[in-house]
Amino acid sequence: MFYRKALHRLHIWANEKDRKPLVLRGARQTGKTTLVLLFAESFDQFIHLNLEKEEEKNLFSTTGNFNQLLEAIFYLKKADKTKQRTLLFIDEIQNSPKAVEYLRYFYEDAKNIYVIAAGSLLETLIDRQISFPVGRVDFLPVRPCTFEEFLGATGEDKNLELIKEAVVPPYAHVHLSRLFKTYTIIGGMPEIISNYRQNRDLNKLVDIYDRLIVSYQEDVEKYARNQTMANIFRHIIGSAFQYAGTRITFEKFGQSQYRSREMGEAFRILEKTMILQLIYPVSKTKLPLEEKIRLSPKLMMLDTGLVNHSAGLQRQLYLSNNIDEVYEGKIAEHMVGQNLLAAKPSVRSKLNFWIPSKAKAEAEIDFVLPWKDLVVPVEVKSGSSGRLRSLHRFVDDAPHNIAVRIYDNTFSIEDTQTLKGKQYKLINVPFYLTGQLEKVLNKVIDEGP
Repeated sequence: MFYRKALHRLHIWANEKDRKPLVLRGARQTGKTTLVLLFAESFDQFIHLNLEKEEEKNLFSTTGNFNQLLEAIFYLKKADKTKQRTLLFIDEIQNSPKAVEYLRYFYEDAKNIYVIAAGSLLETLIDRQISFPVGRVDFLPVRPCTFEEFLGATGEDKNLELIKEAVVPPYAHVHLSRLFKTYTIIGGMPEIISNYRQNRDLNKLVDIYDRLIVSYQEDVEKYARNQTMANIFRHIIGSAFQYAGTRITFEKFGQSQYRSREMGEAFRILEKTMILQLIYPVSKTKLPLEEKIRLSPKLMMLDTGLVNHSAGLQRQLYLSNNIDEVYEGKIAEHMVGQNLLAAKPSVRSKLNFWIPSKAKAEAEIDFVLPWKDLVVPVEVKSGSSGRLRSLHRFVDDAPHNIAVRIYDNTFSIEDTQTLKGKQYKLINVPFYLTGQLEKVLNKVIDEGP
């Protein structure tokens, strides 16, 4: 076990006056159960129900009312109802629609009990079999580990403190860049990081990657409405990692014969499971952003380490001097996106990229970041500021003069200008500060350099 940032959010939730049952959302093996076990250490009593076990699942279907359910839970788990702080964790809750319905009663009639629920592929059932009690539960995303969590897990406490300050002295740059490169190679899956910190051997990770991908293929098939959809799910999981970071079309995706309608439906279901995300373009340079859902999205997978393993890129990354030189920069971009997304605490958080509104204009910004009342362009690439033509195009159209480049070099701030002569501030951010980007912007823009 190692510290996860979501643990801090759990403590905030526990201290809320109008606390509601909390549903953890995230793909399998992102550490939901381990997170709750860590959180449980701060309670007087911990009750863990796993609804994959028939006896515990049947509690919700055989009891006549909510009070009887509580009695049965405490009896079965030999728990003490007089304890002041009791945490109840209902794991694999997707196996019992009745258990989901009962969450509302924990909020209405048993506020003294702290309730957390989780389940693999829970999101695929929301629209069909399970109706969540609207307004009576909260949600928290659990994603793969961030770079900060990787540092904590591998004993890099001093470097973690530097990262949290969002100001890294030049003498630490080379070492932090190497650490971020390692993190980019192996990814953020908790089991991978745990194994790596024990063995420091990339070869020992191969079987874990394979097992994770196979488990996703087998899981999603359970929730397909028919065999055709199950086959499409299996095809997507089997091939999508190799298309990560690229714009895709649903029609015949991955050299298949599946049509756009059925493939698009399958992708949107998998997006709910948080195994992948479809990143759609926007063309505006100010809020609110409007996604162009009729245009081809970029495909972002759950974890960059899984992408590297599936695409056979780990050795190339290991031998490269700069991670943004590998796979035309797509791996560096994918890892930046993964950490930008993980920095957002909401399950509704999304990423977008930018293209001009005129169809013939060739320009693309890797990400746009809503920050305060601005939309900040974020490019992931090296090179001189004069070569950032897409960035110049965005800045010329934007009602502000701020841009960010994330690259494999030291932090710096350039006062430069677009090709049309507009003055702007280019904030050059090293890869290892990606997760602290909003803090960097606060320091640079609000506090000054």
